[in-house]
This record gives sequence, C-alpha cells and structure tokens, in this order.
Amino acid sequence: MMQRVQASIAKLGYVPSIAAQRMGGSRSYLILALNDRERTIADWRSRQGTDWVDQMLLGGMLTCAKYGYRMIVELVDTHSDHIERELLAAIAALQPDGVILTPPHSENMLITRLLEEHGISFARIGSLKPGGGFALTMDDEGAARLATEHLITLGHERIAFIAGPPEYELSGWRVAGWRSAMAAAGLPTEDLLAEGDFSFASGQGAAAALLDTALPPTAIVASNDQMALATLDVLRDRNLAVPSDVSIVSFDDTPIVRFTHPPLTAVVQPIADVTARAVELIIAEQAGRTLPDGPTIVPAGLMARGSTAPPGSHGRHASP
Repeated sequence: MMQRVQASIAKLGYVPSIAAQRMGGSRSYLILALNDRERTIADWRSRQGTDWVDQMLLGGMLTCAKYGYRMIVELVDTHSDHIERELLAAIAALQPDGVILTPPHSENMLITRLLEEHGISFARIGSLKPGGGFALTMDDEGAARLATEHLITLGHERIAFIAGPPEYELSGWRVAGWRSAMAAAGLPTEDLLAEGDFSFASGQGAAAALLDTALPPTAIVASNDQMALATLDVLRDRNLAVPSDVSIVSFDDTPIVRFTHPPLTAVVQPIADVTARAVELIIAEQAGRTLPDGPTIVPAGLMARGSTAPPGSHGRHASP
C-alpha cells in the first residue's frame, strides 16, 4: 500500500507539508541559521547590502529544498546578555533539526553548549576551534596567501594588510596567510598591518594609518569589500591613483567591486558552497550516515581585475 501511495505522490508531483511530516515522525525538517544581528542590520539600514547573507541563503535554501527541508534565518546578537533566552525561545518555537552558526556565533561557547545540551545538530562556519558540531570554513589563510602572492608576482614589496576584528577567528587566519607569503618572499611586514572592524569607517582609518607611515605601501589587501572601498576612497582623497600608485585586493567579491573604477581584484569567497555543505552534513547526521572526522575546508579563488598592477605602472586603469 505504501509503495502505491508513494508512486502516486511522485506521479502527481505532490509535496508533503512540513506539518504533516512532523506528525509522522520526530523531525521538523527545518534548519535554523543564526547570523550576526548588529552587523547585518547596520548594513541593511545603510543600504550597503549584505552579499554574505545573500550567498548563505543561496547555498542553504537551495540545498535544503533539494532534500525536502526549509531554512529559516534568525538574527542574534552574540554579545547580548539575553543570548541564552533568545536562542532557547527560537529552539522552542521552531524545533529545528539543525542549526548553522555563522561568525561570530561559531565561536560562542554558550551557544554551542546549549545546542549540545538539547541534542541539536549544528555546523560552525568560519571556526576551527575545538568543540562540538561540524567545523567548516573557507581556506582563509590560503586565500590571504593567494592575494599576497598575486601582488608579490607583480613586483610589490611593500604590501600592507587591513585585518578584521580579532573576535572573528578568520581574521587571525588571514593575517597568518599574509605573513607567511611575505616571509616566503623575504619581505618585511613591520608597520604594514592595520586593523578594522569590517565597516567602511574603520577601513578609512586603517588605510590612512598605513599611508601615513614613513614608508607607505605600494599595495594593500583589505579583509572585506567595505574596507577595500574605503581604501579606494582614501587614496582618491590623497590624489593617489589605483593601481599605478597603490594596488588594492579585497575579500568577498560582492557585486559592487565589479563596478568601481577601477574594478577591484578580489578573493572570491565560496560562501554558498560552504553553507550548502553545512546543510548536507546536518541532514546526513539526521539520517545516520557516515560523517567526516575532521573539519571541512573549502578553497577560495582570486578574481584579478583592474585594481592591481606592477608598482609604478602609470597609465594602467588609473583612477581619476
């Protein structure tokens, strides 16, 4: 009988509701993704866009749909005193089969402990620290090394790096990748590291500090697109041309960097791929399938555009 019912369902293209599925078993067929509230809302309100969230939704929602699941996104402030209450309320209301944690939630021990206590599968994106759940990340160290090596190949020796905030584990990985590439080429890093918080304003401050040093850089790698755009703005204010005076490489490769003048060379983050893999691991655990022993690391790529060139290459895509 059940086989005939399933055959009829397949023939008619019927999609069973989540409510009906939950009545027939213990699964909710819901996966909850937690994203950084403060930063996401700030980007939305400033109309700067949140391509990171868009790519997370792309990878997560399409993969969930493939397996008959749904993904719901909640914005949570990881530093809030009410984080435990917020998370427990979401779990009680949604009863998710799994949770995807994005930075900085991935490194919040309170969140991971609560999920473990409630027996909920979870994936930690952007964190390789010891802990429960599945650890997944882009190869941030390798990506920063790739960006730096691109500039070294072009002939740059004074290559600066604008790092993200230290509460993001990936910030340290990116700095390590930059340092290792510089060390391998026998190049100095003193006075070439500045820190931002991924915002445009922090990128302006970091870029200005680097350019005010006794030996300013001929190239700058910024840890996200907002800080790279800020660097471009500071250079223009100082009548420095890109890339003839200073080359720029960004992280993220959001759509806006393709329409700047010049278009920015950028590390392409495989956010959709990482999120898709996180969904697959959660669903695999629910099904009792064999799981990988170690963390999942997805390689990044580099898209070369007009913002990088050999130092002093006047006339090549220089910004006005």
